[in-house]
Amino acid sequence: MARLTRAQRRQQTRARLLDAASQVFARRGFHAATIDEVADAAGYTKGAVYSNFANKDDLVLALLDQHLAAQLEQVEALCAIESSEELRAAIRAGTEQEFAAARDVGVLIVEFSLYAMRNPTAQAELAKRYRQLRGRLAELITKRYARHRTPPPMPPEHLAALALATDAGLFLQNAAEPDALPWELHADAMIQLLDPPDRRASQPGKLSRPG
Repeated sequence: MARLTRAQRRQQTRARLLDAASQVFARRGFHAATIDEVADAAGYTKGAVYSNFANKDDLVLALLDQHLAAQLEQVEALCAIESSEELRAAIRAGTEQEFAAARDVGVLIVEFSLYAMRNPTAQAELAKRYRQLRGRLAELITKRYARHRTPPPMPPEHLAALALATDAGLFLQNAAEPDALPWELHADAMIQLLDPPDRRASQPGKLSRPG
């Protein structure tokens, strides 16, 4: 069996530390979790953590980067679906599982966002990632509208911001009261934001209402 290169070993160590960090943060929360606990959970020394991450904030941001990259992959696949009804069905099919799977990282993002409001360095790093996410999502929205030769109802960057706000808001409401809103609401809201209006009007399906 071939031996790992130094770069591969470092990558493996970093991946194990991130897996451990996600478990520790989920169990203890951002503020209570410590670097020592992450190192212990990964089976490394504290020095191994600091050789890969500057501090606890850096660990959280790396986890956030992983999550955002996975989200973008999903959104890119969804935006490639041509039919409005197929897109709605694809979003509906994954919403419940995705919200459940993303609960821990969602809580971590909320905790870190509150912390960043009083920490300018963390705020700047978080803002940078939101800009990147909005920018990429706006590109996908622009391409989708262009394919159907329809102008977007507002700047794509604004549609992207509303999509992110809708996703985050429904996540928080679902976390507080899991059975209060239908899962279809998420899909219907995203269709309103991501799909050209003339295509929605020409295909069956109504906006679901909560309750």
